[in-house]
Amino acid sequence: MSSADLDGLDGLADGLLLLGKPECHLCDDARDVLERVGASFTEVDITTDDALHATYLERIPVVVLDGVERFELFVDEAALRRLLSKVRRR
Repeated sequence: MSSADLDGLDGLADGLLLLGKPECHLCDDARDVLERVGASFTEVDITTDDALHATYLERIPVVVLDGVERFELFVDEAALRRLLSKVRRR
């Protein structure tokens, strides 16, 4: 996955982001995973920005870690835990 489309996030590309929208059951599932791993994250509602909506509508939820898209549609909890442990060791 690429970080090219993250330019519209105005400085939010650092850290852990969940791109989604209201009334999205897959987004709810992704949020549950992020909460279970205990990492702080910022949730971005793609419906508030036309460019984000056009880019991500068919791909949400998308999880971004430090500017790199890591998951879309489904978040693998074990893989996310591994990624976060690598980031915390830096």
